[in-house]
Amino acid sequence: MTATAPLWTGLVEGLAEQGVLSQQWRATFLAVPRELFIPEVIWRYAGDELVPLRRGDEPQEWLRRAYGPRYVVTQVDDGSPAGPEGRGRVATSSASRPDIVALMLEAGHVEPGMRVLEIGTGTGYTAALLAEHLGARNVTSIEIDPDLAARARAALERAGYREVTVIIGDGARGYPGGAPFDRVLSTVAAPQVPYAWVAQARRGGLVITPWGSAYKPAGLLSLTVGPEGAATGGLVNTTISFMELRDQRIPRAAITDLVRETDTPERSHTDLHASHLCNDDDALFAIAIQVPGCHWEHEHTTGDDDRWCVWFLDATTRSWARFDYQPDTRRWPIPQFGPRRLFDEVAAAYHRWDHAGRPPVARWRFTVTPDGQRVELADDAPGGKAGASRRPPD
Repeated sequence: MTATAPLWTGLVEGLAEQGVLSQQWRATFLAVPRELFIPEVIWRYAGDELVPLRRGDEPQEWLRRAYGPRYVVTQVDDGSPAGPEGRGRVATSSASRPDIVALMLEAGHVEPGMRVLEIGTGTGYTAALLAEHLGARNVTSIEIDPDLAARARAALERAGYREVTVIIGDGARGYPGGAPFDRVLSTVAAPQVPYAWVAQARRGGLVITPWGSAYKPAGLLSLTVGPEGAATGGLVNTTISFMELRDQRIPRAAITDLVRETDTPERSHTDLHASHLCNDDDALFAIAIQVPGCHWEHEHTTGDDDRWCVWFLDATTRSWARFDYQPDTRRWPIPQFGPRRLFDEVAAAYHRWDHAGRPPVARWRFTVTPDGQRVELADDAPGGKAGASRRPPD
């Protein structure tokens, strides 16, 4: 390791002291140099754009980020920067935060001797941790981007894990040639968990994946594969978010791209304050599973701190709604435009959750079968099984 090693050692020890990292994984994290998996060019934000940071130009800053506590953007715009002067617009691959990597590995209950399929090789760093922990021959990783896969394979070889199997392919389809696996661990979010992952895990095995939606990046999902081949489980963490599988990317249009001056909205009023729809994690999740495709943005009214609005947006149907906060009133105007009445949908979802007894996120159950993904309240939750059912796209 480099002179930055004390920074990394302190970070790892801190994770262990916080209970995020067990002693077994602590030794693994200390054994795998993270910098071997960080490319020479990474990206940092400059306003709304991403600009390159080259190791050769700023070696100390590069090392600080490589061994720091935050995620590191390693690719923009799927490898072809789309902004002016080589700048990036959207981060499309990254080295995840060390604490989030630790959380995922611990949630997987990965034990020596197990065989693991990783979805989304990325930099190869998580595959290297698994290889150090399990033995490289027990790790298969699949990456859809050929350039990322080649770079990760080279990094794994440099680090001494050349026996890790790196496959170029669509992670949503998994790797049936290597099945069954004891664990399927995804480092990309899956709003709709592919049944292929369930089918390729052994009975009693686990599928661990970030799960998210347009309305709320919800957290980490743990599913156990049952004897009949269905997987059931729930969210074990609600504070993380990841980039989605490429074929499940959620369109999130900017307000300025979606709302036009020529739009003629319908107007109504509500006594439901937007804070109830946007600030409570349990409500956010309940709305997310009932109102697919909708996301929201908070915006201050120019020049007036006492006035603000929340936009509800659906890029696919070009529908929008706006909650206009005004002080000294308990009834607020709601303009809505497009084929969907988004505020009405969100408000109805909130009221269904409220009438069900405000169940927390932990009371919702995911089930993944060949017919698709269901999310519903557990039998013993107030309100029974009210929920949402999602079928995979044809």
